[in-house]
Amino acid sequence: MPIRKGRDPAGTMGEFINTLLEYVHDNWIKALTGAFIMAVGWFFGRRKAQADWKKKEFLDRLNVSLTSILNGRLLIRTVLEKRCDEVFLNSVAAENVVHQARNTTPDDPLLPLPKDDYWFYLNSVLNEIAEKFSIGQVQRDAGLPVRSFNYLMCLTCECDGPVRTRKIRAMLVRKDTLLNLPEKQPALERAHHITRWKTLQCLAKAHTETPHRFLEVEICL
Repeated sequence: MPIRKGRDPAGTMGEFINTLLEYVHDNWIKALTGAFIMAVGWFFGRRKAQADWKKKEFLDRLNVSLTSILNGRLLIRTVLEKRCDEVFLNSVAAENVVHQARNTTPDDPLLPLPKDDYWFYLNSVLNEIAEKFSIGQVQRDAGLPVRSFNYLMCLTCECDGPVRTRKIRAMLVRKDTLLNLPEKQPALERAHHITRWKTLQCLAKAHTETPHRFLEVEICL
Protein backbone atom coordinates (compact mmCIF):
# COMPACT_ATOMS: atom_id res chain seq x y z
CA MET A 1 0.00 0.00 0.00
CA PRO A 2 1.47 3.40 -0.95
CA ILE A 3 2.25 5.76 1.91
CA ARG A 4 0.36 9.11 1.70
CA LYS A 5 2.51 12.05 2.50
CA GLY A 6 1.07 15.00 4.49
CA ARG A 7 1.44 18.57 3.39
CA ASP A 8 4.62 20.28 4.45
CA PRO A 9 3.67 22.83 7.21
CA ALA A 10 6.58 25.01 6.21
CA GLY A 11 5.39 25.06 2.61
CA THR A 12 1.82 25.93 3.65
CA MET A 13 3.04 28.78 5.81
CA GLY A 14 5.23 30.01 2.97
CA GLU A 15 2.27 30.05 0.58
CA PHE A 16 0.22 32.01 3.14
CA ILE A 17 2.98 34.58 3.64
CA ASN A 18 3.46 34.97 -0.13
CA THR A 19 -0.29 35.47 -0.60
CA LEU A 20 -0.35 38.04 2.21
CA LEU A 21 2.61 39.92 0.75
CA GLU A 22 1.00 39.98 -2.67
CA TYR A 23 -2.25 41.35 -1.17
CA VAL A 24 -0.37 44.06 0.73
CA HIS A 25 1.63 44.94 -2.38
CA ASP A 26 -1.53 45.24 -4.49
CA ASN A 27 -3.65 47.11 -1.92
CA TRP A 28 -1.30 49.18 0.23
CA ILE A 29 -2.31 52.42 -1.46
CA LYS A 30 -6.02 51.74 -0.78
CA ALA A 31 -5.28 50.81 2.84
CA LEU A 32 -3.14 53.88 3.38
CA THR A 33 -5.76 56.13 1.78
CA GLY A 34 -8.51 54.64 3.95
CA ALA A 35 -6.45 55.14 7.10
CA PHE A 36 -5.69 58.72 6.11
CA ILE A 37 -9.37 59.49 5.49
CA MET A 38 -10.29 58.00 8.88
CA ALA A 39 -7.62 60.06 10.61
CA VAL A 40 -8.77 63.28 8.91
CA GLY A 41 -12.41 62.53 9.81
CA TRP A 42 -11.48 61.88 13.44
CA PHE A 43 -9.42 65.10 13.61
CA PHE A 44 -12.13 67.37 12.22
CA GLY A 45 -14.87 65.59 14.17
CA ARG A 46 -13.01 66.12 17.43
CA ARG A 47 -12.20 69.71 16.50
CA LYS A 48 -15.90 70.40 15.84
CA ALA A 49 -16.90 68.72 19.11
CA GLN A 50 -14.45 70.91 21.01
CA ALA A 51 -15.76 74.05 19.29
CA ASP A 52 -19.39 73.07 20.04
CA TRP A 53 -18.51 72.47 23.68
CA LYS A 54 -16.77 75.83 23.94
CA LYS A 55 -19.85 77.59 22.49
CA LYS A 56 -22.21 75.27 24.43
CA GLU A 57 -23.89 74.53 21.11
CA PHE A 58 -25.45 71.08 20.68
CA LEU A 59 -27.55 71.29 17.56
CA ASP A 60 -27.50 67.54 17.01
CA ARG A 61 -29.81 67.22 20.05
CA LEU A 62 -33.59 67.66 20.13
CA ASN A 63 -34.96 68.74 23.51
CA VAL A 64 -38.72 68.61 24.13
CA SER A 65 -39.22 71.51 26.51
CA LEU A 66 -42.42 71.98 28.52
CA THR A 67 -42.99 75.68 29.19
CA SER A 68 -45.65 76.72 31.68
CA ILE A 69 -46.87 79.78 33.55
CA LEU A 70 -48.23 78.72 36.93
CA ASN A 71 -49.19 81.11 39.69
CA GLY A 72 -47.44 83.96 37.93
CA ARG A 73 -44.18 82.01 37.57
CA LEU A 74 -42.47 80.85 34.37
CA LEU A 75 -41.49 77.18 34.56
CA ILE A 76 -39.26 75.31 32.09
CA ARG A 77 -38.98 71.53 32.29
CA THR A 78 -37.50 68.89 29.99
CA VAL A 79 -39.89 66.16 28.87
CA LEU A 80 -37.34 64.20 26.83
CA GLU A 81 -34.14 64.65 24.85
CA LYS A 82 -32.75 62.61 21.98
CA ARG A 83 -30.37 62.88 19.08
CA CYS A 84 -31.98 64.45 16.02
CA ASP A 85 -31.24 61.38 13.90
CA GLU A 86 -33.22 59.28 16.41
CA VAL A 87 -36.30 61.48 16.04
CA PHE A 88 -36.15 62.41 12.36
CA LEU A 89 -35.50 58.91 11.07
CA ASN A 90 -34.53 60.09 7.60
CA SER A 91 -30.92 61.33 7.62
CA VAL A 92 -31.69 64.11 5.14
CA ALA A 93 -34.54 65.37 7.35
CA ALA A 94 -32.26 65.37 10.41
CA GLU A 95 -29.58 67.29 8.49
CA ASN A 96 -32.17 69.84 7.30
CA VAL A 97 -33.36 70.44 10.86
CA VAL A 98 -29.80 71.03 12.10
CA HIS A 99 -29.04 73.30 9.14
CA GLN A 100 -32.16 75.44 9.61
CA ALA A 101 -31.54 75.68 13.35
CA ARG A 102 -28.53 77.84 12.49
CA ASN A 103 -30.80 80.24 10.58
CA THR A 104 -33.07 81.30 13.43
CA THR A 105 -32.92 84.87 14.68
CA PRO A 106 -33.65 86.63 17.99
CA ASP A 107 -36.88 87.95 16.45
CA ASP A 108 -37.93 84.57 15.06
CA PRO A 109 -36.69 81.52 16.99
CA LEU A 110 -38.83 79.13 14.92
CA LEU A 111 -37.00 76.94 12.41
CA PRO A 112 -37.49 78.31 8.86
CA LEU A 113 -38.40 74.96 7.32
CA PRO A 114 -40.34 74.72 4.01
CA LYS A 115 -44.06 75.22 4.56
CA ASP A 116 -45.09 72.08 2.64
CA ASP A 117 -42.71 69.93 4.69
CA TYR A 118 -43.31 71.39 8.14
CA TRP A 119 -46.00 68.93 9.18
CA PHE A 120 -43.72 65.96 8.55
CA TYR A 121 -41.03 67.35 10.86
CA LEU A 122 -43.54 68.17 13.57
CA ASN A 123 -45.20 64.77 13.25
CA SER A 124 -41.88 63.04 13.90
CA VAL A 125 -41.63 64.86 17.23
CA LEU A 126 -45.31 64.17 17.94
CA ASN A 127 -44.62 60.44 17.65
CA GLU A 128 -41.96 60.70 20.37
CA ILE A 129 -44.29 62.65 22.67
CA ALA A 130 -47.21 60.31 21.98
CA GLU A 131 -45.09 57.29 22.91
CA LYS A 132 -44.09 58.85 26.21
CA PHE A 133 -47.69 59.59 27.18
CA SER A 134 -49.37 56.61 25.49
CA ILE A 135 -50.58 55.10 28.78
CA GLY A 136 -53.11 57.92 29.13
CA GLN A 137 -54.65 57.09 25.75
CA VAL A 138 -54.93 53.42 26.68
CA GLN A 139 -56.52 54.25 30.04
CA ARG A 140 -59.09 56.47 28.32
CA ASP A 141 -59.83 53.73 25.78
CA ALA A 142 -60.34 51.30 28.66
CA GLY A 143 -62.89 53.63 30.24
CA LEU A 144 -60.67 54.70 33.11
CA PRO A 145 -60.84 58.29 34.39
CA VAL A 146 -58.28 60.55 32.70
CA ARG A 147 -57.84 64.26 32.05
CA SER A 148 -56.84 65.55 28.63
CA PHE A 149 -54.96 68.76 27.85
CA ASN A 150 -54.33 70.50 24.54
CA TYR A 151 -50.82 71.73 23.82
CA LEU A 152 -49.19 73.53 20.93
CA MET A 153 -45.84 72.23 19.75
CA CYS A 154 -43.28 73.93 17.50
CA LEU A 155 -39.59 73.65 16.58
CA THR A 156 -37.27 76.38 17.81
CA CYS A 157 -33.64 77.23 18.34
CA GLU A 158 -33.27 80.17 20.70
CA CYS A 159 -30.32 82.46 20.02
CA ASP A 160 -31.30 85.60 21.88
CA GLY A 161 -30.05 86.77 25.24
CA PRO A 162 -28.13 84.69 27.79
CA VAL A 163 -28.99 81.21 26.46
CA ARG A 164 -26.83 78.78 28.42
CA THR A 165 -26.94 75.96 25.86
CA ARG A 166 -28.10 76.25 22.29
CA LYS A 167 -30.17 73.26 21.21
CA ILE A 168 -33.05 72.51 18.91
CA ARG A 169 -36.08 72.61 21.16
CA ALA A 170 -39.58 71.35 20.50
CA MET A 171 -41.53 73.81 22.62
CA LEU A 172 -44.58 72.30 24.29
CA VAL A 173 -46.96 74.94 25.64
CA ARG A 174 -50.56 74.70 26.81
CA LYS A 175 -52.71 76.11 24.00
CA ASP A 176 -54.73 78.33 26.32
CA THR A 177 -51.48 79.63 27.86
CA LEU A 178 -49.90 80.62 24.55
CA LEU A 179 -53.06 82.22 23.22
CA ASN A 180 -53.58 84.22 26.41
CA LEU A 181 -50.15 85.34 27.54
CA PRO A 182 -50.18 87.82 30.41
CA GLU A 183 -49.13 91.36 29.59
CA LYS A 184 -46.83 91.44 32.59
CA GLN A 185 -43.67 89.36 32.59
CA PRO A 186 -44.01 86.40 34.99
CA ALA A 187 -41.51 85.73 37.74
CA LEU A 188 -38.42 83.81 36.57
CA GLU A 189 -36.75 80.83 38.22
CA ARG A 190 -33.44 81.82 36.62
CA ALA A 191 -32.33 85.14 35.21
CA HIS A 192 -31.53 83.65 31.80
CA HIS A 193 -35.13 82.42 31.50
CA ILE A 194 -35.94 85.91 30.22
CA THR A 195 -35.09 84.47 26.80
CA ARG A 196 -37.94 81.97 27.09
CA TRP A 197 -40.39 84.71 27.97
CA LYS A 198 -39.36 86.58 24.82
CA THR A 199 -39.68 83.32 22.88
CA LEU A 200 -43.24 82.84 24.12
CA GLN A 201 -44.14 86.30 22.89
CA CYS A 202 -42.64 85.49 19.47
CA LEU A 203 -44.53 82.19 19.36
CA ALA A 204 -47.87 83.80 20.19
CA LYS A 205 -47.42 86.18 17.26
CA ALA A 206 -46.16 83.45 14.93
CA HIS A 207 -49.13 81.20 15.73
CA THR A 208 -51.43 83.89 14.37
CA GLU A 209 -49.34 84.65 11.29
CA THR A 210 -47.87 81.23 10.41
CA PRO A 211 -50.02 78.53 12.05
CA HIS A 212 -48.47 75.82 9.82
CA ARG A 213 -45.39 75.95 12.06
CA PHE A 214 -47.40 74.57 15.00
CA LEU A 215 -49.04 71.25 15.72
CA GLU A 216 -51.74 70.65 18.29
CA VAL A 217 -50.98 67.85 20.73
CA GLU A 218 -53.47 66.16 23.05
CA ILE A 219 -51.99 64.63 26.19
CA CYS A 220 -54.02 62.37 28.46
CA LEU A 221 -53.08 61.76 32.07
